[in-house]
Amino acid sequence: MESLGSRITRRTFLEAGAIAAASLASGRWALAEAERRALPYSDYARHDAIGLAQLVARGEVQPSELLEAAIARSEAVNPKINAVVLEHFARGRAALREGLPQGPFRGVPFMLKDLGAGLAGTITTNGSRFFADAVASRTSTLVERYEAAGLVIFGKTASPEFGATSTTESKLWGKTRNPWNLELSAGGSSGGAAAAIAAGIVPAAHASDGGGSIRIPAANCGLFGIKPTRGRTPQGPYVFDAWGGLSIAHVISRSVRDSAALLDATQGGELGDPWMAPARVRPYLDEVAAPPGRLRIGVQRRSFMPVETHAECLAAVDAAAKLCESLGHHVEEIEPPPLPPDRFFEPMVVMKGTALVMSVGARQQVLGRVVTQADLETRNWSDYQDALSFTAPQYEIARQTAYAFGRIVVQHQKRFDAVLSPTLAVPPPKLGILSLSNMGDDFAPAAVATSAFTAMYNISGQPAMSVPLHWSEAGIPIGTMFAGPPGGEAQLFRLAAQLEAARPWHDRRPAI
Repeated sequence: MESLGSRITRRTFLEAGAIAAASLASGRWALAEAERRALPYSDYARHDAIGLAQLVARGEVQPSELLEAAIARSEAVNPKINAVVLEHFARGRAALREGLPQGPFRGVPFMLKDLGAGLAGTITTNGSRFFADAVASRTSTLVERYEAAGLVIFGKTASPEFGATSTTESKLWGKTRNPWNLELSAGGSSGGAAAAIAAGIVPAAHASDGGGSIRIPAANCGLFGIKPTRGRTPQGPYVFDAWGGLSIAHVISRSVRDSAALLDATQGGELGDPWMAPARVRPYLDEVAAPPGRLRIGVQRRSFMPVETHAECLAAVDAAAKLCESLGHHVEEIEPPPLPPDRFFEPMVVMKGTALVMSVGARQQVLGRVVTQADLETRNWSDYQDALSFTAPQYEIARQTAYAFGRIVVQHQKRFDAVLSPTLAVPPPKLGILSLSNMGDDFAPAAVATSAFTAMYNISGQPAMSVPLHWSEAGIPIGTMFAGPPGGEAQLFRLAAQLEAARPWHDRRPAI
């Protein structure tokens, strides 16, 4: 009888091997396909970050399905808006394979602003050609906290060079467009983050605010954005205090509860921080579910700066004031704080200019060459040249003047639980006007109009939030801002959640 072994010829052996290899390859292909399977966009967009995390926690979706949905959406809409400038898709996929921590946002796709945030082994350009290949040697403390919360970082969003203007346009990356109208600015300097959220790529994204850079893009793109109290989130290990304490990082988001929960995940200083915010009483997410009580709200309809508030922005404030009254709050008119309009921005120029010199100087040492005019945006080059002559006494005078102005704001508003105003004095401007390449006479008035209400809260360090309660007749978002006392984030979150419930905005999305 012929043995089985004798019947296995070289050909059948090879055929069997080929079948086994094909089976293995098929298994690998199936696994790869499973990893690339995306949650349908309609299902993905229906949820905020907390909602997506709950789907993962219940086992209804895999983190890979969320990441692939976010990547697919980015690939579909980013060519139109230019919000995502550094793609870390492979890094995000690798993070899933390595396993995510059991944080409150486990599996939720997330993006960093391409400014001031270090993610080890990746580039942060700060929107500048001079930093176009600047690789971070370590991860910033804030970003470590994002990752510990389970967020999946898969890209970076656009910023103007050094965050120096309230639009998001640069020679390095080009123009970031507002998803509500592609001819308009998405705001700045966190315009890439706001555009990415408004277009449905992510439900929330990292942002920072040194003169309005969270609140302005949130207002322009119909989103929620709160600048926390000075010192609430960490800035180390690269930065001691950004812009002398004017700037602070958090997020822009679609929902109030996402902002609250993300601040819970990242709040609190680290050893060596120069600023310490008052401790929270309980998690901010708990505040979202709590009634705000009857608040005393001051309504500031005009800025202390000599700039006229646009009729659409006044209409937004009036509508918000009426809404607050209908919710039982006491509302009364308040005059702007008695700040000197001709001197207000002087200390900010010195403090920001000094930070620019330090940043450029450090980069010069890394590159082993001196910065040239071709390396920087036109206005930043001019500001850099001016800042080279700043003296130590000049810087200290600027700091003390800024903090004195801040005390004026806090004192002026101390009898109110919140102060309501426009976020910007104008609707979202057209692209190009606020570009750092624009040396025309229209730049300065436009810059003042976009930051006339926001910048004073960077000086004072108070928390302030832009809330999307109004759209113009042309269908463009117009933000309204509420500021609270120092350490007053809890109160603002309670009010914001009440406003969100009374006039929901989650499903108001641009047709892009």
